[in-house]
Amino acid sequence: MSKTLDTSVAGKPFAPIVGLVEKVSRLIQTIAQPSLVQLVLRVGLAVPFWRSGILKWDGFLQLGDTAVELFSDEFMLHLPGGPYPYPAPAVMAFLSGSGEVVFSTLLVLGLATRFAATGLLAMTAIVELTVPDGWPVHITWAAMALGLMAWGPGRLSLDYLVGKVFGFDAPFRTALPSMPGESQP
Repeated sequence: MSKTLDTSVAGKPFAPIVGLVEKVSRLIQTIAQPSLVQLVLRVGLAVPFWRSGILKWDGFLQLGDTAVELFSDEFMLHLPGGPYPYPAPAVMAFLSGSGEVVFSTLLVLGLATRFAATGLLAMTAIVELTVPDGWPVHITWAAMALGLMAWGPGRLSLDYLVGKVFGFDAPFRTALPSMPGESQP
């Protein structure tokens, strides 16, 4: 009997370490619930856009002079053969400020989340064309937006609540998309 015990311990010298790693992994998985992760993604993506957007306004639907000046004098589109100035700087400042505030608000609320994340992904692409050296930050924004577009807002959202109340499961689903070749449940 002791010989069997000795053999199992001798054959698996890392068993205690593997067991500890599995316990820690389960603890981490318990803490990082998908709905919590989706909430953190929504807020994390919303904050920088909200901060930028709110600075563009002097009042309700009143653009600040600096916002238009930025799009007129400072911001340039770095495209091949460029850089080029923004067309219609006042319109671009208004659209940018509106999008940043509206999409950020929608994300924090978890309302029209996929739409808002898609809008901020498009804005991220434009920001990247304006400030190409900022790609390390822009890629994280893009990753957060893509994650929300793929997996949705999570259960801690108005989208989920609206879906439950009105029975719209498909547009508001929060399940992970299947991988190619996997069957759908």
